[in-house]
Amino acid sequence: MNFTKFPRRKYLQGSTPVESMPALSKVLGTDVNLYVKRDDLLPGSAGGNKTRKLEFCIADALEKGADTIITCGAVQSNHARLTASWSAKEGLECHLLLEERVKGSYKKKASGNNFLFELLGVKSIEVVKGGSDMMAQMEKKADDLTAAGKTPYIIPGGASNPIGATGYAVCAEETMNQLNEMRLDIDHIIVPSGSAGTHAGMVAGMTGVSGNIPISGVNVSRPKEEQEEIVYKLAEETAQRLEVKMGINREDIVCFDQYVGPGYSLPTDSMVEAVKLFAGTEAILLDPVYSGKAAAGLIDLVRKGHFPKGSNVLFLHTGGSPALYAYMDTFRLDINEH
Repeated sequence: MNFTKFPRRKYLQGSTPVESMPALSKVLGTDVNLYVKRDDLLPGSAGGNKTRKLEFCIADALEKGADTIITCGAVQSNHARLTASWSAKEGLECHLLLEERVKGSYKKKASGNNFLFELLGVKSIEVVKGGSDMMAQMEKKADDLTAAGKTPYIIPGGASNPIGATGYAVCAEETMNQLNEMRLDIDHIIVPSGSAGTHAGMVAGMTGVSGNIPISGVNVSRPKEEQEEIVYKLAEETAQRLEVKMGINREDIVCFDQYVGPGYSLPTDSMVEAVKLFAGTEAILLDPVYSGKAAAGLIDLVRKGHFPKGSNVLFLHTGGSPALYAYMDTFRLDINEH
């Protein structure tokens, strides 16, 4: 795959590590060997996967002469935090539209990412009710800013369009290069699947390098069938952008939706267990919304024997640990008391 023809900022500082998780593998008591790709260690304020996507999205914005970035996300959005981070670094104004997907969940003085939005100098934050047409809301904001003399650029939620997903096609190639160098034969990759850019980009990239490693997504919001169609469509669009000739096979898009629980961002027992297990065995911090629920899926699939004995399974850690601080009560109390 040739990435040189696309505008790209250089935010990455080399490849993120691929690490073994022997302590967690031992605690789970199975013959499955767990590994983790540490995209939580990517640069940007407190790190996370969106930095890969923003290398391409911010570069596109700058090439188009933008001086202002508009994006959207949930009230504790890691994407919004990282968009604000790289906007600050590039000297761009950043405006956020936050969707209150759980009624009453936005608290202006909350900790976690909410506090970091302020620290990073976000120019404006608007909160809209759950289910709003976020693209329409951002376009309205763009019209207002244009009228005020600005040149705005809209980045969709999660930077999950073919431009942003290109960052995860890069990640797939990077991962294969590392595995080849390590002589590590990975049988399966597990990724969080939300706005779909990470999952779709990994599938497109793995197809592009003929990696032949199955990739499964663990949903954080939508039902299986709906999520798979969103991932498939974006993976196809990303593959076309990268001129991946073999295209995407629909059967290569696999999602698990049984770990969402009562809804997006709402805690589950299995998420709490996963966060505590990763921290207590491998000193790795997950987040309660994405990587925590994806890790819960990974752990359950291992326990249920989904992966054959002796399998090597790689977990893509997308970061997001600042959101933990907005969920402290969830981890300090028995979740069943809520």
